[in-house]
Amino acid sequence: MATATLSSKFQISIPKEVRDQQHWSAGQEFVFIPKGKGVLLMPVPTLEDLRGMARGANPENYRDRDDRF
Repeated sequence: MATATLSSKFQISIPKEVRDQQHWSAGQEFVFIPKGKGVLLMPVPTLEDLRGMARGANPENYRDRDDRF
């Protein structure tokens, strides 16, 4: 299990084994999601990562501005 220490400037270095396993690189953006007493660290997806995500979705019965109150 890899560990890291919070510096006096509130910075944490991600251990190399974790960076290598997740294929993370310098300059990559992350989002912090609070979870109970911890936090979930997720890379921000690029537009290329999101491309095609909704392919094959059924567009019927979606809500539109006409059916809002």
